[in-house]
Order: sequence, then structure tokens, then C-alpha cells
Amino acid sequence: MKATVSIFTEIPETLHESLKNYLETHPDWDENRVLTAALSLFLLQNGDSDRRAARVYLETLFHHSSVEIPCIDSPATANLLDTP
Repeated sequence: MKATVSIFTEIPETLHESLKNYLETHPDWDENRVLTAALSLFLLQNGDSDRRAARVYLETLFHHSSVEIPCIDSPATANLLDTP
């Protein structure tokens, strides 16, 4: 991912506890990675199918993986992001 912006937000305490429990058992994830994945997935599902959100989502999911992410704008992957 390229440029980043810091945000401050309040979440319910129960959600924060769940997040802390998740992070304790998944050391390759951190709060920023989880929130970035969640926000980009929300925008993919509820937004205008912005390919930039798709790229951020995929980069976040495979952040610590050796899997290479295919180019979103390539003809081979373009239809993966088409909405029904």
C-alpha cells in the first residue's frame, strides 16, 4: 500500500475485546491490518466497486504471504471484481 492516513475512532468495548483476543492468537495480524481489511471489504461490498479498495483488500489479506497478487487491471483478473 502507498500513502496512509491516521484515523481515530471509538468502537464498542466488546468489539475491542474480540479484536484483542483475535490478535493474541494471530500474531501475523495487527490492529491496523485488521481494520484496513475490514474497511476495504465493507467498501467493496457496499461502495461503488472501486478497484482501489479491492487492491487494498487483497494487499492486506496477503500482506505476510508469499503469494503474488495479480494485477487488478489485467484482463485475466478484471472479471473477478465485476459485480452481478
